[in-house]
Amino acid sequence: MIIPLVSADLCADPRLADYTSLKDVALRSKLEPERGLYMAESTNVIMRALQIGHSPRSFLMSERWLPQLAPLIREAIGDEDGGEVPIFTANEDVLRQITGFHLHRGALAAMQRPLLPTVSELLPRARGGEPARRIVILEDLVDHTNVGAAFRSAAALGVDAVLVTPSCADPLYRRSVRVSMGTVFQVPWTRLEEWPTTDELHEAGFTLAALALCDDSISLEDFVESSLCTAPDAKVALVMGTEGDGLNRKTIAACDVVVRIPMSGGVDSLNVAAASAVAFWATRKVGA
Repeated sequence: MIIPLVSADLCADPRLADYTSLKDVALRSKLEPERGLYMAESTNVIMRALQIGHSPRSFLMSERWLPQLAPLIREAIGDEDGGEVPIFTANEDVLRQITGFHLHRGALAAMQRPLLPTVSELLPRARGGEPARRIVILEDLVDHTNVGAAFRSAAALGVDAVLVTPSCADPLYRRSVRVSMGTVFQVPWTRLEEWPTTDELHEAGFTLAALALCDDSISLEDFVESSLCTAPDAKVALVMGTEGDGLNRKTIAACDVVVRIPMSGGVDSLNVAAASAVAFWATRKVGA
């Protein structure tokens, strides 16, 4: 159902509520989960969301993208006419008026947010339907870009699942999804209800490794060469901290081992997105 838009009274149009009333980052972060929606931006991200089986509420795109995207959307939805899902089109100025930002990727989709599994449901059937052996916990990250980058590295380097703490930025926020290039749809994930509570992970056989700078930390090389990673039944949960202060002291105390990435050049730490990529690559053979 293709619906051209004009500029008059767009903010009052109830059909566009998903796009017009959530311009502020803080407001969107609060209301998107409550409304059961998330935003997918760009052709690649939208198609990945549709291919994984997520349900679209509507699409919003520049008029020039319609010939390219409409056939792909209809094929993914499985309906020649696009069914009842509206495809709103407008020129660039009108799109900016509706969304409050420039749609430099040409298209945006309001998608129905899937229900998240519990940790006990996720771990036995993680990536590829197999039991998780290597997971990451993102503690209280505030930058959506870092969350998206961590998911992209997790997808590329074979991490089985991602757990985010109650205060961590939303992996399905528009910027997170865009930076992840849609890989947030590939890596199984869920949000922890409480943290730090490690009993469930310990009962599932996971060693919790805190990535932090502490006097009793061991190097990443020593960690991956230890039985914690090389044992045939090894399971590892890498715990990554917030951008400014790193991991909470209570979190470090609850973990089994503290791991540091060796540095030189007077640098003592990496951005959490870079550190996660290094740690994921180094631990890629856990349990092998």
